[in-house]
Amino acid sequence: MSGQPLFDEYETHRGLGGVLKRFKQDDSFAPDVPFPPHITCQLCSKPYKEPRILPCLHSFCGQCLHKEIERSGTKQIMECPTCQRSITIPEGGVHVIPRNLHLGFEVEVAGYMSKIGSDGEKSCDACIDGSTGPAVVFCCTCHELLCSSCHEYHKRSRKLSSHPIVGLDKESLKLLRSFMKPTECFCSLPHHEKEELKFYCETCHLLTCRDCALVLHKDHKIDEMCNIAKVHREAIREALLFAQDMIISLTRAIHANDKMAEGIETSRDNTTLIITQAFEQLHQTIEDRKKRLLSEMAATSVFKTTYLTLQKEQLMKMQDEIGHYTEMTSHILQTYTDHEMIALGDLLPNELKATLKKVENVSLTPNQTSNIHVSLHTDSLIKEISIFGHVMDSSPSQSTWSSESVAKVKEMYCVKVESMNSKGERYPYGGLKVTAELRPKSHDGAVVTGQVNDHGDGTYTITLTPQTAGPHQLLITMDGQHIQKSPCDLDVRMKYSTLCNPEQVISCKGGPAGIAIHDSGDIYVACWDDNCIHVFDQAGQQKRTIGSGGSGDGQFNHPRGLFIKGDVIYVADCWNHCIQKLTTGGQFLQTLGQHGSRQGQFNYPTSVIVDQRDRLIVADSSNHRVVILDQAGTELLTINGHVSGFQSPYGIALDPDGNIHVATSGSNTIKVFTPEGTYSRSYGDVKAASGIVIDEEGYSVVNECTCNCLSIFDPLGNKINTVGGLNGPRGVILDARSDSLYVANCGADTVLKYSVY
Repeated sequence: MSGQPLFDEYETHRGLGGVLKRFKQDDSFAPDVPFPPHITCQLCSKPYKEPRILPCLHSFCGQCLHKEIERSGTKQIMECPTCQRSITIPEGGVHVIPRNLHLGFEVEVAGYMSKIGSDGEKSCDACIDGSTGPAVVFCCTCHELLCSSCHEYHKRSRKLSSHPIVGLDKESLKLLRSFMKPTECFCSLPHHEKEELKFYCETCHLLTCRDCALVLHKDHKIDEMCNIAKVHREAIREALLFAQDMIISLTRAIHANDKMAEGIETSRDNTTLIITQAFEQLHQTIEDRKKRLLSEMAATSVFKTTYLTLQKEQLMKMQDEIGHYTEMTSHILQTYTDHEMIALGDLLPNELKATLKKVENVSLTPNQTSNIHVSLHTDSLIKEISIFGHVMDSSPSQSTWSSESVAKVKEMYCVKVESMNSKGERYPYGGLKVTAELRPKSHDGAVVTGQVNDHGDGTYTITLTPQTAGPHQLLITMDGQHIQKSPCDLDVRMKYSTLCNPEQVISCKGGPAGIAIHDSGDIYVACWDDNCIHVFDQAGQQKRTIGSGGSGDGQFNHPRGLFIKGDVIYVADCWNHCIQKLTTGGQFLQTLGQHGSRQGQFNYPTSVIVDQRDRLIVADSSNHRVVILDQAGTELLTINGHVSGFQSPYGIALDPDGNIHVATSGSNTIKVFTPEGTYSRSYGDVKAASGIVIDEEGYSVVNECTCNCLSIFDPLGNKINTVGGLNGPRGVILDARSDSLYVANCGADTVLKYSVY
């Protein structure tokens, strides 16, 4: 790039259809007076020369940009000298950066205006020696000053007479801009210099004149320049409208930011007042408590001192009394004669003993201690004060939430919210105002308000129960502001409404007919061609096989139906005409029934289930009846199909109320009976129903073997969906833990797994 000249008088010709675009500015275009700032390059402080416009829409001289790129030390990225935005330099360097033709024209006009409008006499640009006289007009097409003779020649010439001419007075020069056309508007190829560029070659991405379009751009995609410019203007106009809308949004955001800043200042002042008042109140409470304790201490001191004083007075009185008796007794012993002593009798000993006895009843030790104790528990109080109160710096924009990506109609949807502070750290306190709404995007749904549980540690649990299916918007706010990713789109689905394509296909050779799910999640499939039970894990990998063909214990002949309760498998062994019980590990337990039509006998049993009363309910297909047995095989009840209006029962299921739903291959409806066998109702229009399952809400899924489809009915028996594309479906089972539906797709030797939602 540095090895070739960049700014010659003429640019390199770009291909056959290229146009040599002249862009030369004479020194005469640089007058002593300064150019206006809008046409002055910021880098060189001179009028633009070959101005190039950067993606940030700032323009600079081409040569100045080249120097700036060289100065930056990298030829891939530079900083805009005006806005400091990082600009990626395209391959090809400055030449590939778009020209700002408008600024180039402005400089050109300003140069001519400066040249023409200068004081003094001006020579004619058309004359060879200028001998015919001074210039009096300016040709806006030739860009030349003309003397009166050349002006007359222009007016007489066919080619030149249409050129706009302006006088050299100030009023006439004001028309110069409107008459002039930039040199860039004309072709620069020889003999085409005066041909205006009115066409655009979309193949070469170049403007071209009419002659070049017909010759050099033959067979290229050509359009009029005005049409291309119209497309560009429209694109710019749309971008402008978007930008104007964005400016309005940004202005509102800035205004909201300013209001929030004002709110922060107001909140700061209010909080400062609250904290100050609280601690002043605490201080006053502590002072009041201090005075009370000091008063109690003083009262205790006075009480103890008074009590000791009374005790002391009592002791001193007894001391005086005993001293008196002691003194008198000593005197009597020394001075009284025997007769005088006897005359006193027992008076003296009795009185002395009585006085001494009084002393025995008086405590001779102080009945008060010198200590006055106080219990303050200052350590715990100081600890409590040290953590007393907290400033709530919650940041909704930093706070996050998590939940499932899909919600379910009329089922609880939980959202966990974790509040953060402005630093992005966990906010450990509760008490924030958290709200949530679920709004349907259509106008026919109800807005659901969430119930918020504040855990007090900065986390919240929100529960919502959507009422309608379809796209919704989830809005979560904290203290009136949206948290991260709020609002967001949320898909609310109705049960069974999205059944279409299976999310998993499990290969199961041997004619899968019956199917059941163990509590462990293992899938048990009875295959009537292989006469065994295949066990698969949730990933669809086969784990083991139970049983083999035959009529002995644990052997099967065309097993048709499966049911698992606990760790016991119940098998409707169709062509052995019995029900077999095995452990889920494959150990044989019991056989119930034998071939026949009497009590305790079966004729091609196709389905078996166990109800809440631990009763076995068997679809006795060719006997056209449903038989209810206890676990020992004793028949308790029979529902006769001939009486109840059904033939060839194939599938049996229980609804949440324990009612028995019978799917038959010989009837076009589902028959419903009470747990006691009384007919209740019928529903559906089904063809050769081969299996049925009912969920905890009462929705029924029915396999229609003839139609190779699934039919789904709501609890009232209304059909809400049909899923086709199956091949001989037989058994069907629901796994409530994973909201999955499994179908034994017998004709294709596969097990299909559908998502209920």
